[in-house]
Amino acid sequence: MTRRRWIADEVSNNAAALVGEHAAHLSRVLRAQVGQQFDLAVGGTVRQGTITAISQDRIEFALGEEIASAPAAPVTLLLSIFKFDRMEWVIEKCTELGVARIVPVVARRTDARLAAAAAKRRERWQRLARQASEQSRRATPPEVAAPLKLKEATHCDGLRIVLAESEEDTRLPEILAEYRPGAEISLAIGPEGGWTADERKLFSSAGWISVSLGATILRAETAAIAATAITISALAHPQLPHSPE
Repeated sequence: MTRRRWIADEVSNNAAALVGEHAAHLSRVLRAQVGQQFDLAVGGTVRQGTITAISQDRIEFALGEEIASAPAAPVTLLLSIFKFDRMEWVIEKCTELGVARIVPVVARRTDARLAAAAAKRRERWQRLARQASEQSRRATPPEVAAPLKLKEATHCDGLRIVLAESEEDTRLPEILAEYRPGAEISLAIGPEGGWTADERKLFSSAGWISVSLGATILRAETAAIAATAITISALAHPQLPHSPE
């Protein structure tokens, strides 16, 4: 049986702990007991953890052997801020898929009220990413950065890809076929209504490649999850070079 995985709140040598609401969920809802074993993500690695003490808002573990775990994919998702309920769904699902970093972006067409409220949402987004990481058995949650204006967010390394409704010729899989293993990938997803002409010029001048996901117009949340899934799959199954004829 696969053990449930938790991301430790505190780590010290061969001991770790869950605290606060994190601990309360395990003790009250899951009725944890001393001696029970779980997987504990600690500092980027995963180790076997055995419960040694339980209190109302704290559960302590003794750490055992290290357990093999897959690293996060080197993918940064630049996610234009849109309706928070849909955006939270994207953060959860793209965390499950394996992105390493999520950057909320204020675009020209981002609703002004959402842009103003975004900074206060960061803690909630981080909590959602952590919960999704535990559910999907990741070793570390993705970084959820503070919201940035688009001009600041475009300064990325590696392969930089922006999804654009106006792109007709280049598809995402074609660009991913040129990916060099080990390089970072950044995916930029536009807001409801898409990128403005000035924003597309900004991406182009910063070296971003404009791509399409197909002939249909997708909602922002659909495009984000589809692009992430295609990218993660391409990284997990890179195309082999063609053999000379």
